[in-house]
Amino acid sequence: MELGFIITIFLIGFIGSYISGMLGIGGSIIKYPMLLYIPPLFGIAAFSAHEVSGISAVQVFFATIGGVWAYRKGGYLNKTLIGYMGISILIGSFIGGYGSKLMSDGGINLIYGILALIAAVMMFIPKKGIDDIPLDQVKFNKWLAAILALIVGVGAGIVGAAGAFLLVPIMLVVLKIPTRMTIASSLAITFISSIGATVGKVTTGQVDYGPAAIMVIASLIASPLGAMAGKKVNTKILQVILALLIFGTAIKIWLDII
Repeated sequence: MELGFIITIFLIGFIGSYISGMLGIGGSIIKYPMLLYIPPLFGIAAFSAHEVSGISAVQVFFATIGGVWAYRKGGYLNKTLIGYMGISILIGSFIGGYGSKLMSDGGINLIYGILALIAAVMMFIPKKGIDDIPLDQVKFNKWLAAILALIVGVGAGIVGAAGAFLLVPIMLVVLKIPTRMTIASSLAITFISSIGATVGKVTTGQVDYGPAAIMVIASLIASPLGAMAGKKVNTKILQVILALLIFGTAIKIWLDII
């Protein structure tokens, strides 16, 4: 691997993981298009959708560990929510990760585009009063949470994401979970989800281990830094940043599909 290649992959991993830790997402919503489009732009490498999804799956696994560790204090991690959604998304992501071997690159990109579009629409739905609820009084429909997590897991496993870019708007809009609890808990759920997606990708030979190792190193450095920044930023600003990121990515993917 040449130095330019290593630096480029490291920077993609660092930027994506910093945003991942700050916004409670695994980072694939950002790193998937970055890995797909930036290396060919500089003539460094050209990864297929299968390779990008494989690298993303492994990297998300490590990025979310760092984020959860940074949020472990302060009562932000809702263990009941993590339990119900985590188990469901783990099952779904393994099915999606394993089944993606049977799909074409175009099919994987299409699934990614659909997920990003749904997430973008949900992020722009008004979320009034959710941050006024005390963290110890948060209630939600457990079975609805589990069913939605299973569906997200299948789609996310296909694209090598952990699904947090879709989980976050679901938790905010449908389940009415406060923003900081959503960010912290979604990182934990995403970590569980990434286990299924990673196992599915590794067992079907879809992981390029060199770039994946570079991304992992970047993740372990950047994700905790992003999580620390996320604790200090206004929750409305966090929601707007996430909404714009998801919306921008959805537009780019759909322009390429069309």
